[in-house]
Amino acid sequence: MVSFFSPYSHDFVRVAACVPRIDVANPRFNTERTLELLRQGDRERIALMVFPELGLSAYSIDDLLHQEALLEAVEQGIGHLVEESADLFPAFVVGAPLRRENRLYNAGIVIHAGRILGVVPKAYLPNYREFYERRWFAPGATIRGQEIRVAGHTVPFGVDLLFRSGGTCALTFHVEICEDMWVPQPPSTAAALAGAEVLLNLSASNITIGKADDRRLLCGSQSMRCIAAYAYSAAGPGESTTDLAWDGHGGIFEDGLRLAETERFPSQSAMAVADVDLGRLRAERMRRVTFGDCGRALGVTPGDFRTVSLTLDAPEEALPLRRPVERFPYVPSDPSKLAENCYEAYNIQVQGLAKRLQATGTEKVVIGISGGLDSTQALLVCCRAMDRLALPRTNILAYTLPGFATSEGTKGNAWALMRALGVSAAEIDIRPAARQMLKDMGHPFAEGQPVYDVTFENVQAGLRTDYLFRLANHNRGIVVGTGDLSELGLGWCTYGVGDQMSHYNVNASVSKTLIQHLIRFVAASGDVDKPTADILHAILATEISPELVPQDAAGQIQSTEAMIGPYALQDFNLYYLTRFGYRPSKIAYLSWHAWSDAEAGPWPPHLPASAHRSYDLGEIKRWLRVFLSRFFTSQFKRTAMPNGPKISSGGSLSPRGDWRAPSDAGPQVWLEDLESNVPDEEPASGTH
Repeated sequence: MVSFFSPYSHDFVRVAACVPRIDVANPRFNTERTLELLRQGDRERIALMVFPELGLSAYSIDDLLHQEALLEAVEQGIGHLVEESADLFPAFVVGAPLRRENRLYNAGIVIHAGRILGVVPKAYLPNYREFYERRWFAPGATIRGQEIRVAGHTVPFGVDLLFRSGGTCALTFHVEICEDMWVPQPPSTAAALAGAEVLLNLSASNITIGKADDRRLLCGSQSMRCIAAYAYSAAGPGESTTDLAWDGHGGIFEDGLRLAETERFPSQSAMAVADVDLGRLRAERMRRVTFGDCGRALGVTPGDFRTVSLTLDAPEEALPLRRPVERFPYVPSDPSKLAENCYEAYNIQVQGLAKRLQATGTEKVVIGISGGLDSTQALLVCCRAMDRLALPRTNILAYTLPGFATSEGTKGNAWALMRALGVSAAEIDIRPAARQMLKDMGHPFAEGQPVYDVTFENVQAGLRTDYLFRLANHNRGIVVGTGDLSELGLGWCTYGVGDQMSHYNVNASVSKTLIQHLIRFVAASGDVDKPTADILHAILATEISPELVPQDAAGQIQSTEAMIGPYALQDFNLYYLTRFGYRPSKIAYLSWHAWSDAEAGPWPPHLPASAHRSYDLGEIKRWLRVFLSRFFTSQFKRTAMPNGPKISSGGSLSPRGDWRAPSDAGPQVWLEDLESNVPDEEPASGTH
């Protein structure tokens, strides 16, 4: 049985783009360098490896390609690789010049476990600028249904080959060569539509200024259009520099995401290695129905390809995951990407509110300000929307509504923020109304008993919203909601007459982990002065609390995360459940990889050191259990949620947008997977 702590147990397959050091026109040397990387791939349990175009002969040998001695030495090298691969795990494809019926082909030879599976000719031959391939090779674009004899083996030959593993490491891959990717419709497009999930490209590709970015663009876009992984390997050290140079550029891409890349201009052999998420690709193809529609419209069927079978069985031992996994799926760790995301998110929020005010002919908004993160960000959005509409900020009617547990710190921050932003500020103490309601209900608190149950909490939450709606009626305005995506996912909101409801919610698709960065973005943007920025930073430093229950005897305040889990973990769970539909055991595995070592991998900028913490598998499993229970039983709150703009690719939970689900579905299926397939103990060391 494959270990839980192996990527192969969670629909991943390990792929390598290989750049061996070669010697010009020296097949024996080149075969040995290839074999060295293959043996390394076997040790690292790599399932699929791609090598450069004409790597066994070298690409840059010109008319030496027509020398019989060289061509025979190449076939001997292929035979040697076949023999030596008999006990090796990886399937692999190498590039070589091959003869067939008085023609020479630039070919990719697919080998696994002592067997040549098939040979794919290069479909399109460049014959422009520095390229002269038509001088030596015949094009392969029309070759289908053929066979070729190579190193004593007769095997399928053509551009119509798919290679499919029926073992426990199940995948389907396709091979194309260099220029094939640069044409308007690469052969891999039809192959992907016919079922190929991993697309391999053997390339030579000399380097000129800016060409590496062109390759990244082509590989990334092809992987995105085909909803596939794309592994690309270009010629590197040892190719002739008579007129050209070579940077050994290898890379692995998945649905537009660059997973791994070799260091360019290496002096020795190199590999880019990544674990490709086949589960994600398969789910995306199923979800994005236009993928299948395109194949049917173009008349592409699996019958257009010959399928060559192999058996790859996943290694059973624990292995480290070889791919980046952000701790915060909604918050990239790259500073420039985070800044771009914050700019877009903030302006989406502003545009959404501005349009709603224009559409309703409303010039005033009503908003409750608690001194916490969510209401702070919503108030900043209101201010920018008023500025954009050339309306005075005094049209923002902001209220702080202290209750039984409101601290002087948060109330002070609320007042400081409202004054600094120049909005119309007021305070309504909800305690008298809350006492009256609790008394009318016969609640024990009204008799002086310290009973702080859900009714006690929701009386306060409901009164705040009730006041805001009546104030909106009174002032001909609309209520701007402040609750965020994370709270909606967990059902951490009071339904109906409570913080679940508003006329328009600008935060509805913004996660709790992102909101703090949006506030930092505004603080640093120049839109606010330094005193206001200082207030924003003070709010950022405040512990997240609903402030509905008074402090306990030890002076401890009510902590949201102590009750529903760390937002860092719960946002991770929310993203992978709703965006990709992953089973809980896979979410737990990815979360463990992302969060089990605080020293591993980058953190988003500006997070306080106290946030740089780790979680063990037991904690991850515990809070995922809480998330699943709350998420499914809280769907009714999302079914009736107010309007608000979608912010990120992580989706929104609006029933009119990304998430449609019945309100009476339970979490049993997901909890069973969690309990059955996620161990309670950590693995042996060395699997990160």
